[in-house]
Amino acid sequence: MSLLPSGLTGLPAFDIDTLCDALAGPGFAAMRLVDTEMLTALRHEATELWQDEALTPAGIGRAEDHELIARIRRDRTKWLDGSTPAQTAYLAFAETLRRDINARLMLGLFAFEAHYAVYEAGAFYKRHVDSFRGARNRVLSTVLYLNPDWREGDGGHLRIYGPDDSVLTELRPEFGTLAVFLSEEVPHEVTISHRERFSIAGWHRCNDRGLAPALQSRALPIAP
Repeated sequence: MSLLPSGLTGLPAFDIDTLCDALAGPGFAAMRLVDTEMLTALRHEATELWQDEALTPAGIGRAEDHELIARIRRDRTKWLDGSTPAQTAYLAFAETLRRDINARLMLGLFAFEAHYAVYEAGAFYKRHVDSFRGARNRVLSTVLYLNPDWREGDGGHLRIYGPDDSVLTELRPEFGTLAVFLSEEVPHEVTISHRERFSIAGWHRCNDRGLAPALQSRALPIAP
């Protein structure tokens, strides 16, 4: 049975071998997706959620350790639950990515969660990693950018650090760009954005359903 909803056909193409080579090397890769129908639908949905004030200020930590700390991050988020055609199409793409990466790198990726993230003018996210070393709750991080006509002076770059604290790259959050990196291994930050910046941040996880709030939804199946 197809995972794709009516009205959104096909999944974005990507070079899985080049992606896996990069993950096995520096632990970071970026690629461009060309499925403009899905991307346009995601951009439209993210914009509507932001305009309707349906996103909430993001914090750090989980459950009783969750805190809103504006000096560390200032984005606004909403979890994907698979309730719209655009979300279902993107979750299907993430599942394809999971299976292909597992087949080549045997990372044990089990399930996926993601949220829309909007950085308003002046927002940022200080340097961090997405998972504590050895925790293995988040194994592989992804960020899909939804910003047409993004200019260099708009800021909001994804800054990736190397093991010696040097800056490996700064990725412009351009429409259709997908960043993929190892959650425990790659320190990164979002530099100050000077206009509204839209993205979907996602994490492929190990088998820890009970710790993942977005995975409680019936719309996010747990795959073997």
